[in-house]
Amino acid sequence: MAVTNIRLRKMSEAQQQTLPTPAQPKPLRILAEVISFICHPVFMPLVMAFVVYKIYPAGFTGIPNKTLGQWFLNIGYNTIFIPLFGILIMKPLGFIGSYKMQTARERTIPLLLTMTFYFWVSHVFNSMPDHVPLAWKVLLLGNFWGIILIFLVNIFTKISMHTAAAGSMVGIIIVLMLCSPVNMLVPLFVSFVVAGIIGTARMVLGAHQRGDIWLGYIIGILVQLGAYIYMK
Repeated sequence: MAVTNIRLRKMSEAQQQTLPTPAQPKPLRILAEVISFICHPVFMPLVMAFVVYKIYPAGFTGIPNKTLGQWFLNIGYNTIFIPLFGILIMKPLGFIGSYKMQTARERTIPLLLTMTFYFWVSHVFNSMPDHVPLAWKVLLLGNFWGIILIFLVNIFTKISMHTAAAGSMVGIIIVLMLCSPVNMLVPLFVSFVVAGIIGTARMVLGAHQRGDIWLGYIIGILVQLGAYIYMK
């Protein structure tokens, strides 16, 4: 009976891994690896906070540079440093088998850790006075909701966190189109292109099945729109 349970567990973990894909040229795989690293979801909240600041500066009028710097540090600390540090020590402790976390099961504890600090940074900024731009509040709340949905979906399938982050990028640009008088067509087009490149890179690497790629996009966009409707 014990042997049967072990075999069933191994089969379940194997099913959570992606199916093998046709071999891709080595230069293309290297490029896909580089894109996947640069556009890693752990970097995206800070990157998108900076992008929102650059393309919608009117929303940050009157905010001192020192305050802005503290805000960026706060976001970076809670969404990059803490999750990366936590994952760094999880492998020696045996919580994950590899830093790539190739099965959905391995991502459970890192997702819980990330969820905790996404909640905290969203709570901090949403508790600040009204001079915090609405777009940032929506971005951080949407990221928190997104990580919750990813955690739940991850129980059943290895959803792409890369494309979820890319979808969140598209979603926050759409939010800016709704709440900003500035023309956002060019940023929206660029966000679609970048999101497409990220998804293609994940497909080239065979990191996810096609459905998990598209599900990531959908969740990323919907959580930002949902957060905007909730915050408005």
